[in-house]
Amino acid sequence: MLRESVAHKLGVSVSDLQQVRVVRRSLDSRKRDVKYHVQLEVSLQGESPLPSAWQPSVYQDCRNKPPLVIVGAGPAGLFAALRALEVGLRPIIVDRGKPVEQRKYDISRITRAKEVNPDSNWCFGEGGAGTYSDGKLFTRSTKRGDIKEVLRKFVENGADPDIMLDAHAHIGTDRLSRIIANMRHTIETYGGEYHFDTRVADLILKQGRVCGVRCADGNSYEGVAVILATGHSARDIYQLFFEKGWQLEPKPFALGVRVEHTQHLINSIQYHSQNYSKFLPPAAYSLTTQVNGHGVFSFCMCPGGIIVPAATGESQQVVNGMSNSHRNSPFANSGIAVTVAPEDVPDYARYGVFSLLKFQQDVERKVFEAAGGCIDAPSQRLTDFCQNRTSTRLNKSNYMGQCVSAPLHEVLPDFVVRCLQQGFRDFDRKMHGFYTQEASLLAVESRTSSPVRIPRDASLQHPQLPGLYPCGEGAGYAGGIVSSALDGINSVTMIAQNS
Repeated sequence: MLRESVAHKLGVSVSDLQQVRVVRRSLDSRKRDVKYHVQLEVSLQGESPLPSAWQPSVYQDCRNKPPLVIVGAGPAGLFAALRALEVGLRPIIVDRGKPVEQRKYDISRITRAKEVNPDSNWCFGEGGAGTYSDGKLFTRSTKRGDIKEVLRKFVENGADPDIMLDAHAHIGTDRLSRIIANMRHTIETYGGEYHFDTRVADLILKQGRVCGVRCADGNSYEGVAVILATGHSARDIYQLFFEKGWQLEPKPFALGVRVEHTQHLINSIQYHSQNYSKFLPPAAYSLTTQVNGHGVFSFCMCPGGIIVPAATGESQQVVNGMSNSHRNSPFANSGIAVTVAPEDVPDYARYGVFSLLKFQQDVERKVFEAAGGCIDAPSQRLTDFCQNRTSTRLNKSNYMGQCVSAPLHEVLPDFVVRCLQQGFRDFDRKMHGFYTQEASLLAVESRTSSPVRIPRDASLQHPQLPGLYPCGEGAGYAGGIVSSALDGINSVTMIAQNS
């Protein structure tokens, strides 16, 4: 059908076509006539064949090259390491968590025994928080660098080549673990090294320049520079900076809930029919509105997804979403978050740079207590939440644990509640049927981004600490897999230029 359509568009016969290659495709369901928009490259018979769609990565054997210390094996750290192999630096990756094969056992214990290993969980460990997510590869950070470079490296390490084509590509949790392990193999093959179960306790400075890290186990690692890619939940790193008097900044973030609908309902809304085609993928949505000066928006929407307990320590309750490659769960979930700035929490001003971090911690603790002091998810029907009443009966849920009824309209901060209540009604005007008693809210979605920023200058180095390159979500400069990966790549490129 595609070749016939191309031939008609060009005014030639199908036999005149030599190659037809899809470059980009996206699903448009804004109208009842659902369409795929496709961008193509075409060559005709007698013309030169189309050049290769992309060139493979070229890595150097870096066993005897200058070392580069990378703290964190999430997307920013991994792609920094791959870029280091291209420019002739030997990456030394230090991560507080475990290899992805071992990490899954600690994650299993969270739901089986309700025990959280503070160094190995849904957020910490090889691959970072992105390993156990939907693996969404969409970003608006198009000016950060070549997004195709990030996608290509995923494909080279085992991802489906279709991610190079889809406007809203995703990999899926079930496939990400293998891909992350393949990246480790690539890095080690070319001379890089890993040190798992290794928590950074301090930075090493020589002649006023950061040249390495000192770890809690007594070991130290030095190199030409240090890339700090610790993720949005490594609160001990912020504490280290505070104690040392190194510059930090409060950063606005967002806080809210996970909302869960049946996937059938979301499909029916988005595809404008109860009898949507079985050939259409599980539908997604992206929603945003403004309420009382606050942005209210959907975040990390997971079609056919699962909700997971994402706390990283004691007395915390945090939820996040994930989905596998086939997105075949009967439920859809999305974070719905409200922007939070320092002026929204004046009572926390006394905490200075940690004002929003302390606010985040207090909300997570309060939600934990509402769950009965465990990782059960406090839950409420969406309509009950908006009408300020506790749910006497909960809907079915795909939460990896148990749900308990709780008055989230009383548990969450007042301004967040008011914004969410109005936001849900606004969303129903955009997606009629979104506001329903069959939808559930689970709390709390609080790790949308870091509430603290580690500043850096035009050279991507900390202004007080030459040789230290803060990057990724933990430093406050990215929000997702692709933007974090690009930030890691850019940091190494800058180091190579300054060397």
